[in-house]
Amino acid sequence: MKFGAIGIDHLHIYGMSQNLMAAGGEFAGWWTEGEPKPLQGFLKRFADIPRVPDAQTLFDDPEIEMILISCIPRDRAEWAIKAMEAGKDVMVDKPGCVTLEELDRIKEVAARTGRIWSIDFSERFEVPCVTKAAELVQSGVIGKVVQTLGMGPHRHNAHMRSDWFYDPRSYGGILADIGSHQIDQFLFFTGSTDAEVVHASVGNYANPDKPDLQDFGEIVLKSDQGHGYVRVDWYTPDALPTWGDGRLTILGTKGYIELRKYVDVATSEVTDTLILVNGERCEKIDAREAGLPYFARLIEDVRNRTETAMPQAHAFKTMELALKAQVLAERKAK
Repeated sequence: MKFGAIGIDHLHIYGMSQNLMAAGGEFAGWWTEGEPKPLQGFLKRFADIPRVPDAQTLFDDPEIEMILISCIPRDRAEWAIKAMEAGKDVMVDKPGCVTLEELDRIKEVAARTGRIWSIDFSERFEVPCVTKAAELVQSGVIGKVVQTLGMGPHRHNAHMRSDWFYDPRSYGGILADIGSHQIDQFLFFTGSTDAEVVHASVGNYANPDKPDLQDFGEIVLKSDQGHGYVRVDWYTPDALPTWGDGRLTILGTKGYIELRKYVDVATSEVTDTLILVNGERCEKIDAREAGLPYFARLIEDVRNRTETAMPQAHAFKTMELALKAQVLAERKAK
């Protein structure tokens, strides 16, 4: 499967491209507007991939089946719609869009064209220990999942940020952006197809010089299958050896699983540590070799017009809830 990329404005384009190539995809070309900050790192990683003169070149190539999109979030919906209208499937960085109106347009175009609109939720799809957790949950070792507790701390790295990062209209807000990861995991692990945003809030507690930045956010979710709590922030301390101590706790009726995704803090810098506790087992599991099946499955979905990587309805629902949480939180903050 050949794919192209539009927008090199976020570092996530590295993982999106590399993992799709590792699964067998062929990177045919890319285009971005101007010289965004992640561009030099992109060029080092993908030196042999041609930069095309305009996005239309990618749309007009009949051999390119999928377009990867990691431009400024405010522009992602428009580029995804153009790609689908051109007969291409889409993998977009999160947030897939920044308003509910944009989401409605994406839904209409996807239904009309029959194209795939998939979001690479990297905190699930690019983390092997989440793959292992899914296997364990599906095997029933912790019983029925009744709650997820998702924490997504990030390092601010202000010196690396472009101006759009501080404009909520451009990046969508902290809940629509980072929070969408944890909502995705809540829906997936509880088996929920819908949910209610019971509570949502945002704040700026550490960056008074950037008043439009939301550096803290939280969400409480409830569905007919379970409960969820989400906490996201831009407070990762400098001493941590990675960008964030991302964790997920999955509570079941017969046990629980804790994921220490990017570091087992104060113990080891090893990634993908999984802790399993139930009636017979209390152990720490090295899950680094569990694999990343999303990318190979997405290639097969493009070929077979299936939904094995992520159901289309799940992508829509995740963004709907993230955007509703964002609107609710901002309304409360006024």
